[in-house]
Amino acid sequence: MSKVLVFTDYGGPEHQELIEREVPEPGPGEIVIQVMAAGVNPADAKMRQGLFGTKRTLPSPMGLEASGIVTAVGEGVEAFAVGNEVLGSPAKGQGTFAEHAVLNAATTVAKPEEISFVDAAAIPVAGTAAYDVTHQVELEPGQSLLILGADGGVGLMAAQIGTVHQYRVIGVASASKRELVESTGATFVESGDGAADRVREVAPEGVDLVVDLVGGQALRDIAPVAKDTKNVITTADPATAEELGGAGVKRTQEALEKITGVIQYGLVDPNVGQRFSLADAQEAMAAVEGGHTAGKVVIEP
Repeated sequence: MSKVLVFTDYGGPEHQELIEREVPEPGPGEIVIQVMAAGVNPADAKMRQGLFGTKRTLPSPMGLEASGIVTAVGEGVEAFAVGNEVLGSPAKGQGTFAEHAVLNAATTVAKPEEISFVDAAAIPVAGTAAYDVTHQVELEPGQSLLILGADGGVGLMAAQIGTVHQYRVIGVASASKRELVESTGATFVESGDGAADRVREVAPEGVDLVVDLVGGQALRDIAPVAKDTKNVITTADPATAEELGGAGVKRTQEALEKITGVIQYGLVDPNVGQRFSLADAQEAMAAVEGGHTAGKVVIEP
C-alpha cells in the first residue's frame, strides 16, 4: 500500500485527506517513482478549488511536481529505467503528494547528481515558470527587470536568473522578506500601497520588463512603471495583464531541461524554505495557501 494526499470534493482544505491505496501502475508513456520530495504550489489549492475545472475523477491525488527514484516503467518509455533518479510532473489525473507517484515521461528529466532531491522537487513547476517568465521578453545586460512577488519560490529563482543575465533586478515583496530578496542580488522594494512610487525612486526612467507573480490590484498598481506595457508578463493573472496591454506567460517544452541545467551548475538556488513530512502535507498546503511563505515549500514522504 502507498499513502497519497487527495481532495475528495472541490472547495476548501476540509476536503483534503491522506489515504492509502495500492501502489499505482504506469500506463503507456508513464513511469512510477518512489517520491523523495514534492513541491507545493499555489496552483495545488486552485486545482482543489475547481479553478482549473471540475472534471477530475474524485478523490483526486494532489501535487504537481516531484523528484524520486523510478520503480516501474510503462509501455513505450525508453528514456528511463528502474532505479533512475528523476524529476518531473504527474501524469493526467495523478498527483505527487504521495509515497509513489505516476509521472508523465514526456515531462520528466534525469536528476543530475549535483541537485538534491529536495531542490529537484522545486524545478518542474516553479523552476520552469521562473525560466519561461524571464525569457519571454529578451533583455540586454544592464536593462531592468522588476519582479512583483519576488519572495516566493518562482520569484526568487526569477531574480537569480535575472542576475545571471546581468539585468538590473528589482524585487517587490513584503518588508519581512527584504534580506531574502536581496540575497539574490536584487534591489528590494517594499510591496503594498505606494509600491509603484517606491519603484520610481530606484528606477525613475521606468523598467524594461515587469514579471508579475501576484496579479489583481497589486499588478494594476505596478504596471505603469513599465516603459512599455506589452512587457508586463504574468504567471498569476493573464486577464488583467492582457487588459493592461501585457500577456500571460507562455510555457515552453525546453524550460525543464534548461532550468535543471542552470541549477545543476549552481547558478540558481531553488531556495527551499520549509520542509514537511507527508503526514503533515495539509500543513504544507496551509502554509502555501496562506501566502506568507518565504521561498519554496517541499513535502518529503
